Amino acid sequence: QAKAGAPGTRETSEAPSALLGILIRAHDQPGDKWLVIERRVYDISRWAQRHPGGSRLIGHHGAEDATDAFRAFHQDLNFVRKFLQPLLIGELAPEEPSQDGPLNAQLVEDFRALHQAAEDMKLFDASPTFFAFLLGHILAMEVLAWLLIYLLGPGWVPSALAAFILAISQAQSWCLQHDLGHASIFKKSRWNHVAQKFVMGQLKGFSAHWWNFRHFQHHAKPNIFHKDPDVTVAPVFLLGESSVEYGKKKRRYLPYNQQHLYFFLIGPPLLTLVNFEVENLAYMLVCMQWADLLWAASFYARFFLSYLPFYGVPGVLLFFVAVRVLESHWFVWITQMNHIPKEIGHEKHRDWASSQLAATCNVEPSLFTNWFSGHLNFQIEHHLFPRMPRHNYSRVAPLVKSLCAKHGLSYEVKPFLTALVDIVRSLKKSGDIWLDAYLHQ
Repeated sequence: QAKAGAPGTRETSEAPSALLGILIRAHDQPGDKWLVIERRVYDISRWAQRHPGGSRLIGHHGAEDATDAFRAFHQDLNFVRKFLQPLLIGELAPEEPSQDGPLNAQLVEDFRALHQAAEDMKLFDASPTFFAFLLGHILAMEVLAWLLIYLLGPGWVPSALAAFILAISQAQSWCLQHDLGHASIFKKSRWNHVAQKFVMGQLKGFSAHWWNFRHFQHHAKPNIFHKDPDVTVAPVFLLGESSVEYGKKKRRYLPYNQQHLYFFLIGPPLLTLVNFEVENLAYMLVCMQWADLLWAASFYARFFLSYLPFYGVPGVLLFFVAVRVLESHWFVWITQMNHIPKEIGHEKHRDWASSQLAATCNVEPSLFTNWFSGHLNFQIEHHLFPRMPRHNYSRVAPLVKSLCAKHGLSYEVKPFLTALVDIVRSLKKSGDIWLDAYLHQ
């Protein structure tokens, strides 16, 4: 049996190609990872720690065909291929499947053709005017909120209105840094990264590295336990398959059959204010992201120096908490309305298109919904093409619908309010499933 050598060697290149599929399946262990990109087999075991997106992100594709993920995440493929070349250990024979699992070869081929069609239609080209307007209106809201307090004083009404405006500004900043993190604005990756540091750090007080670390995992493996941080929320909330598992094992850390109720107390109000703040700071300190720490410090310095003269220390702290709580409500409802009601469970090793479609749905578009959600109402298109500028989602949507219709895949679009209510319904359904399994199995 052929064995893997160190990265940079080609010990298995002489092995019969028919053995490669068997060999690949065995290499999905910590410290021992192979993957397939464009039918070439790479040993990323040692190099994964140097992967710019983090070892977890690339490791989630161990023993899989990562071709479509590779194309989805990287702007300059030829540049990235130079780093892969020393890791090459073999190629698959034409008859050899690229991975185990329920792959639909025709769907994979059709999706790649769709991706190429989108490139030919210039749908990956950003509109500078569109994104300049987004940044401009964020900065305008920041100035407007300060002027309200400066001109009208720190009374309850001006303060409430200013907090509301700042929360909207913070929400729109989430969306803009999200665009930059996916490198969907500038043609040069470095420009996107620098701009993201400014928006995420100076305008929001968070680490761009921290966000990319967790968010790219979500895109690579949406709604997959232990790979997507957004759904790895047990034992606080039970989602999808975890409901049955906890019920059968008689685990009851919280009254999960009431999780749709306590969600309102600890979900929307506290995610950004508590969970994100703590997780973000811990990440910057543990991973020694000192530049991000300075960017985040510049946000807090600006915020507190701007409002301290009006409120004093206790007042400005209360004002900051109010903004974060309002912002947190936006974040939870808008980002989860497309995912929580969908399939959530363990790894199924599907192809890229199938895995993204199983975990996402859309919300009916309108001028308000598009703006308010940062075009995340087009979640299907965003997940299939994460580098695509959001103003082009509506143009690629008809092509995606046709692909789904051809292959009998669900292309779900909901009204805005229905999508919000479905979050609560899904939590209640998962809680009821847990209770039934807890009592009867």
